[in-house]
Amino acid sequence: MSNQVINKAENAILHTYNRFQVVFDKGEGVYLYDTEGKQYLDFASGIGVQSLGYSNEEYKQALKDQIDKLTHISNLYYSDPMAEAAEKVVKASGMSRVFFTNSGTEAIEGAIKAVRKYAWLKDGQHDHEIIAMNHSFHGRSMGALSVTGNKKYQEPFKPMIGNVKFADFNDLESVKALVNEKTCAIMMETVQGEGGIYPATEEFLKGVRQICDENDMLLVLDEIQCGMGRTGAMFAWQAYGVQPDIMTCAKALGCGVPVGAFVLNEKAALGTLVPGDHGTTYGGNPFVCAAVSKVLDIFEKDKIVEHVKEISVYLEEQLDALVKEYDFLEARRGKGLMQGLVVSGRPVGEIVSEALENGLVVISAGGNVLRMLPPLVIETKHVDEMIEKLRKSFS
Repeated sequence: MSNQVINKAENAILHTYNRFQVVFDKGEGVYLYDTEGKQYLDFASGIGVQSLGYSNEEYKQALKDQIDKLTHISNLYYSDPMAEAAEKVVKASGMSRVFFTNSGTEAIEGAIKAVRKYAWLKDGQHDHEIIAMNHSFHGRSMGALSVTGNKKYQEPFKPMIGNVKFADFNDLESVKALVNEKTCAIMMETVQGEGGIYPATEEFLKGVRQICDENDMLLVLDEIQCGMGRTGAMFAWQAYGVQPDIMTCAKALGCGVPVGAFVLNEKAALGTLVPGDHGTTYGGNPFVCAAVSKVLDIFEKDKIVEHVKEISVYLEEQLDALVKEYDFLEARRGKGLMQGLVVSGRPVGEIVSEALENGLVVISAGGNVLRMLPPLVIETKHVDEMIEKLRKSFS
């Protein structure tokens, strides 16, 4: 069965991913099952998407109910699911306005347009600059790729969109050195994900916020992977006490349906995009917004963020113990349930493959980091099971 599916896919799908030789068929709780019936403990959650795990009954019912009513109408009209979802996102973030997209990458594109429009309205010039971070990742479309600080991803597709400069993450002086009268925004992940699980320091984030305030620039924080409770705060920046002017989110925002958003504070919302500036056919449709609304309801009802704070302490303790036990593990990095083990002396890809053989789904980041993004509903027994399977994969 699995070989038939793999062959069919290889003959029809554009080869842009080197996929693992497994065909997943269904999920239940924090476990995945392949077409052969084998069970896997999922500590990747679809790259940080399935925060509620799999087959959550409330979530499923909300989507089934919405399918029976309406899935799409376009943004020429209002819908109750969109209004509800928007209101809940604004409340959870403490910001002002939201624009729903179909993905995180699209949210980044919207944020880029918003900061450029903000600067253009001030002086009518087209030479404004954005400061982004080395080793960052914001997506693979041309705009998002242009603010991604990784030459490997950019090289085949140059020229990028212009006027983007790159500073070093957590190095405030490197940011200050790039600021000039043309700088309109600073964009970064609150916790770098693909680059290797690097949380921003409080000093750095507050320093960047101050630079933006002093120079009337907009701060854009990418919370696509680290947001939605992942780090132990609803949005990672909230733990720092530093609010961005624009925030991007996606992944766990819809817990499996294609939805993203960029969220703006009052200053950015009133001073940037107006009718005719930006749009989307599918973005904010009733189906995905029903998902967003229900996800936020479940987060509040089940106290998901509080649970992450509690369970992540245990996870960090167990991972720290592994670092002490194995010489090839250099360090643990991360916040909450966004964790990475730095691997030295052996390919991290081999560990990921071995883990999969042993019924554990983990992924990599930054070339040498074993990355863990489990569903936010894991319990201590799942951490113990993960550690056991990881030890087996190390041997």
